[in-house]
Amino acid sequence: MTDPRSLTLTDDNKPLCELPVLSGSTGPDVLDVQSLYKQTGMFTFDPGFTSTASCRSAITYIDGEAGILMYRGYPIEQLAEQCTFLEVCYLLLNSELPNETEIKAFEHEITMHTMVHDQVNLFFRGFRRDAHPMAIMVGVVGALSAFYHDAMDIHSKADRQGCAVRLIAKVPTIVAMCHKYSTGMPFMYPKNKLNYVENFMRMMLATPCDEYEPNPVLVRALDRILILHADHEQNASTSTVRLAGSSGANPFACITAGIACLWGAAHGGANEAVLNMLLEIDNVSRIGQYIDKAKDKNDPFRLMGFGHRVYKNHDPRAKLMRETCHEVLTELGLHDDKMFKLALELERIALEDDYFIAKKLYPNVDYYSGIVLHALGIPSKMFTAIFAMGRTVGWVSHWDEMIADPDQKIGRPRQLYTGQTRRDIPIR
Repeated sequence: MTDPRSLTLTDDNKPLCELPVLSGSTGPDVLDVQSLYKQTGMFTFDPGFTSTASCRSAITYIDGEAGILMYRGYPIEQLAEQCTFLEVCYLLLNSELPNETEIKAFEHEITMHTMVHDQVNLFFRGFRRDAHPMAIMVGVVGALSAFYHDAMDIHSKADRQGCAVRLIAKVPTIVAMCHKYSTGMPFMYPKNKLNYVENFMRMMLATPCDEYEPNPVLVRALDRILILHADHEQNASTSTVRLAGSSGANPFACITAGIACLWGAAHGGANEAVLNMLLEIDNVSRIGQYIDKAKDKNDPFRLMGFGHRVYKNHDPRAKLMRETCHEVLTELGLHDDKMFKLALELERIALEDDYFIAKKLYPNVDYYSGIVLHALGIPSKMFTAIFAMGRTVGWVSHWDEMIADPDQKIGRPRQLYTGQTRRDIPIR
């Protein structure tokens, strides 16, 4: 929305340019600097784009100071407690929560697309058995574009919706195949009678030797993890998807770009890092030693899963994930397990320590989700792949929104050049 206000930049009290102020439905106003270079010959400088709005979006809103996260205006707390993951997928894609008829149709459509082309199975043979699952995902998800080239007109709303359904349906199958391939176990094909999360857990954890009986407590826990990770506004991987999509690249390539970005340790690897940290600490008796290391500015050790770049107080997802964590530990009888006792005691001590309280370093969603995934029997190297599975719907929703935006342009950030000025090669 256009705001009647504007900001005038001056130099020695002489006007340089006038820049419009834009207001959204909520959140900070933004300064429209699109004409800055034309008016002044200058660019803005904002490494990491931490003060730059790169797009208009109606999908997700975050207020890090207040600890607010909303999808399409619905608080994350309500969605995680009252909705299924596929209902949230429908909401992100279509702006509204589905009615009973709409969700049944959507669930059926997703179910009918969970199979991957049989030739995709052959791709896995080209990877080493010890390849990281994210490396395999980058290759296999990108390769899906080779199978649907006749239905990838990005300017067709029907084609975009079809690609969204295929990605949401097939990424869980691919994630499970990555796990089975790395363990030398046979692929488990989808079963249409199971729901989305039940189906994934069966493909991931079952074998052909026994019938798989989904545990509703564990299924709900993973469903909630997917909801809490479904979108997070213009984060690094979502921005990567938008940047790739701005060139007109096909959706499978764009989502692959998001997967590659998520693979980075600073983005999607946090819950895996939490588990590795707990393995390093190893024993409750060593917690004090590691707390001291975390406080020492000269020690590179950091407590993983505490604090968040966006949320300056509590991560709104963390409370929900903590409740889920305890539900899972109770269901599986793991409260006395060494790893989980260590995690819970570290949480207790950190929450009572003045240093962490002063710096507002509270446990975030990654601290608890890593514990839950470990309890479900999922190897830590699969954690980021499951994160990608949940985030796929967010990525594809942003991609679809961007393609439909009439103001969309190919991404082309500028720079502050610090290299050599012009110089000539000496005459030889």
